[in-house]
Amino acid sequence: MKVNRTIPILLCAVILVITVVLSSLSKPKETAPASAATAEITAAATADEAKQEEPEMRGVWVTYMDLSMEYESNQSEAAFREKFAHIAKVCADSGFNTLIVQVRPFCDALYPSDFFPSSHILSGQQGDAPGYDALQIVCDTCKAFDLKLHAWINPYRVRINETPRQLSDDNPFVTRPEMCIETESGVILNPADADARELIENGVREILENYDVDGIQFDDYFYPTDIGDADSEQYETQTSGKMSLEKWRMCNINILLAEVEMLVRKIKPDAVFGISPQGNRQNNEKLCADVESWCCVRGYADYICPQIYFSLDNPKLGFEDALADWTELERTRNLKLYVGLAGYKAGTDADEGTWLNRDDILLEEYNILKKNHIDGFMLYSYPSLESDEARAEIKNLLSAIR
Repeated sequence: MKVNRTIPILLCAVILVITVVLSSLSKPKETAPASAATAEITAAATADEAKQEEPEMRGVWVTYMDLSMEYESNQSEAAFREKFAHIAKVCADSGFNTLIVQVRPFCDALYPSDFFPSSHILSGQQGDAPGYDALQIVCDTCKAFDLKLHAWINPYRVRINETPRQLSDDNPFVTRPEMCIETESGVILNPADADARELIENGVREILENYDVDGIQFDDYFYPTDIGDADSEQYETQTSGKMSLEKWRMCNINILLAEVEMLVRKIKPDAVFGISPQGNRQNNEKLCADVESWCCVRGYADYICPQIYFSLDNPKLGFEDALADWTELERTRNLKLYVGLAGYKAGTDADEGTWLNRDDILLEEYNILKKNHIDGFMLYSYPSLESDEARAEIKNLLSAIR
């Protein structure tokens, strides 16, 4: 399939030029001596080579719900340590090598932050600090179990439906409502707002600078499908109608991704930045997620992990057809392609009951990934490893990865 390499909006093109120059480090800073510039180039090249030589990704997503202490009778630090140590041990014993842990689900944080309130999932009330640093515990525990850690961030989401039930007084929607967009389904930071973008990037920076993480991951929440014309006034002001609304929105997201990729490379060159878009490639257009550019233009991400949460026989879109849509995309040389597998559907009546027909679907999907030279997979999500419904499927999958 022929892919158009040109970013459709001039502003994105400018950002990409800057990104490519900085990420390849082909030009030294004017204030840096030649020796320092040479060392910087060598370090960047070494980091890229190290990323290329990494073993197969065998990841598990650990959601904020898996970490939640909200309804626990014991919300102490010791209780959280015990909970996460159990999660890490199960994953390590099962043959996985990476945990993707949701550390900022609703413009809040599982760590002391200069920019976001404490998450409600630890104390039961957003803004109430739990008295311990959950992310530091996660980092220490992953290291103890020889697991890599990717800090999973929802970059834009402030609230979805009625979660969190109550926002704290220092939540960005309360303090700076002008940089947010409210729809029927919830509230997001406005991707077109420069202050909102800076806030997201500051949050990424403080994680990279303060915690020993191996990567940053953004998930598939970009523009909500029910946004309607909520940003029409800003669109007209910024573009005068000279580009389509969809392209403008894509550009807004692309700018953030390019800047975050540069941030990761600058602060922690041995870490990676990944994006996990929806598995049905066409659905990403509804979210203004420009997945084609993310794959074929360097400077957006180190890896893409589409959530291909379909059975082999799903009548609407089968796993192999969805995978083919992604493998046919032209990709930059250094971009890793991982695939999200639906552990949570195993043994259920999802996909019109097709997960009930056999107990080796995840195993067969893993084998298909191997045949297609995919760089690895991530399982959604941790509870499937201990689910009675998924037991047979997980047992068969683990027989291939242990």
